[in-house]
Amino acid sequence: MEYKDYYKTLGLERDADQAEIKRAYRRLARKYHPDVSSEQEAEDRFKEVSEAYEVLKDPEKRAAYDQLGSGYHSGEEFRPPPDWDQGFEFHGGGYTEADPEAFSDFFESLFGRAGFGGGFGAGSGGFRHEFHAQGENTHAKIAIDLEDSYRGATRQITLKHSELGADGRPQVRERKLNVKIPRGVTEGQQIRLAGQGQPGMGEGKPGDLYLEITFNPHRLYSVEGSTVYLDLPLAPWEAALGARVQVPTPEGAVNLTIPPGSKSGGKLRLKGRGIPAKKPGDLYAVLKVVAPPAGDEAQKEAYRRFSEAFEFDPRANMGA
Repeated sequence: MEYKDYYKTLGLERDADQAEIKRAYRRLARKYHPDVSSEQEAEDRFKEVSEAYEVLKDPEKRAAYDQLGSGYHSGEEFRPPPDWDQGFEFHGGGYTEADPEAFSDFFESLFGRAGFGGGFGAGSGGFRHEFHAQGENTHAKIAIDLEDSYRGATRQITLKHSELGADGRPQVRERKLNVKIPRGVTEGQQIRLAGQGQPGMGEGKPGDLYLEITFNPHRLYSVEGSTVYLDLPLAPWEAALGARVQVPTPEGAVNLTIPPGSKSGGKLRLKGRGIPAKKPGDLYAVLKVVAPPAGDEAQKEAYRRFSEAFEFDPRANMGA
């Protein structure tokens, strides 16, 4: 996927104000609009210009795009940094006359096919009468620890949002909220905070805030849905002879029986020890046989005796 320099597309510097962005878009849209332009590849250029304007005209999209930094160049290979939009509060931004379905993979990787966050759109509120309107819903991603999902928790989070300053440029503001994390929440689920979205106009009610849950990386566990995986190291004799070992889980250690003849990659299921969702998940111990190092002469001799005790070729099926 290629990086798109939206400022370069509109012929602007990165500190351009909103009026300059609007003027640049109008000038280029007139030049490349397929209905009137005689320029070669006018339709493609019009799509590029419309996509750039879609991002830079919206203070939130622009501020989020600017967070990526200026160290990228148009056309170079690009992958979004992990959780690049973490804690950034998004509203519905509306679209230019271009069809968002025609926007590039680069746009979609940052903002989703329909806007922000894989389909976050404008709030459902509308004008009730002339001067009163319900505020838009807002959306953000937050990262929690896996243990918070097992136990439930209350956490203070910091959300960033952008607004236009007096100079017409977006400025990032922060706000702090105390959020109750429900027990059993899974990655991708949303927590709704009523009335914490965009303020309404006049007597209109504020919108709601939707927080999409992601998990912080964990040194022991990985997660898929409500299923949790743990890599469990075993000594060769534990795998070969069987053993009873203590295994950590997010709810505390348990004893697990290792069957004789276990191999690396095998999985042992701990039923119901995954995330305690409405339908509790399972925890799988993924076995990993680890050979001890031969650090001194006695240990090396033990390995030599071990090799003499077996007629074993680990590469016998390779056909070498």
